[in-house]
Amino acid sequence: MPTATAYAAPSATGDLALTTIERREVGPFDVRIDIKFAGICHSDIHTVRGEWGPQQYPLAPGHEIAGIVSEVGSEVTKHKAGDRVGVGCMVNSCKECANCQAGEEQYCLNGNVGTYASVDRDGSITQGGYSSHIVVNEDFVVSIPEGLELDVAAPLLCAGITTYSPLRHWNAGPGKKVAVVGLGGLGHMAVKLAHAMGAEVTVLSQSLKKMEDGLKLGASSYYATSDAATFEELAGTFDLIINTVSASIDISAYLQLLALDGTLVNVGAPAEPLPVRAGALIGGRRSFAGSAIGGIRETQEMLDFCAEHGLGAEIEVIPAEKINEAYERVLASDVRYRFVIDAATIA
Repeated sequence: MPTATAYAAPSATGDLALTTIERREVGPFDVRIDIKFAGICHSDIHTVRGEWGPQQYPLAPGHEIAGIVSEVGSEVTKHKAGDRVGVGCMVNSCKECANCQAGEEQYCLNGNVGTYASVDRDGSITQGGYSSHIVVNEDFVVSIPEGLELDVAAPLLCAGITTYSPLRHWNAGPGKKVAVVGLGGLGHMAVKLAHAMGAEVTVLSQSLKKMEDGLKLGASSYYATSDAATFEELAGTFDLIINTVSASIDISAYLQLLALDGTLVNVGAPAEPLPVRAGALIGGRRSFAGSAIGGIRETQEMLDFCAEHGLGAEIEVIPAEKINEAYERVLASDVRYRFVIDAATIA
């Protein structure tokens, strides 16, 4: 089997370290991508530390991948060598179920194949983007428009599409009031995207320490959720709330901030359950929903939208040797707003 250099976790408790992983040969419908940048997502940390279930190690995470096509299979028609491309959170699906046929591969009824820590159709365990290169079926590779630099585009493959999809699905736009809970890797993209769509955006954060950033990113208002007065003042205000926080919060309290027929959408994925009082839903015909990433078609739409509006992630580029330090900083909320690994340093 061909190999790639990568940073991988040897166990749930060990630091990520330089190693070698296997990559498959480029098949007829495959694209080989030389990775240039890979974003660090909170999901990477949850997964490699076994917080979402036991894993098979060594495990190279990373599902925010931007790079250049270096080789294509004999039957590939969508990409060619030299193309600027990206890979997000999935690298395969059954392609046959109703959801896949509808372009919603992220909700594949037979289970999509995650970019890492997932069993691919050939039985192999997928390895992610903290590596020199990756081989992916052409149907799961998207084009990065020329208007986007690869480093700021990488986090769009998860943080961007994870927030774009629910904003589009619940019709964020002019005349709509949207609140974003949390101003982190996901939250800062939700603010940028909702503002670009024409919605009136409010940030709901634990404190006001990032208020200046939030307003610069496109929010018109910023409130501290640690202040009980916030929930009184904003009761019944929002058409849509995007909760980006990967921790347990009082969902029922946030539901009270929705206007009639409003929806609170969870895109953060805490390990703990999120209990909801029935009255918080019934009182205003409110909805509590969840949303994953988008399908491949919608991911391409999101990238094109970001290029058109000049939107990229706010990033801090790091060498691979600082990945473990970056993990600790993510857990301490000490990044504004996404770490991106320079893959040239994975050697």
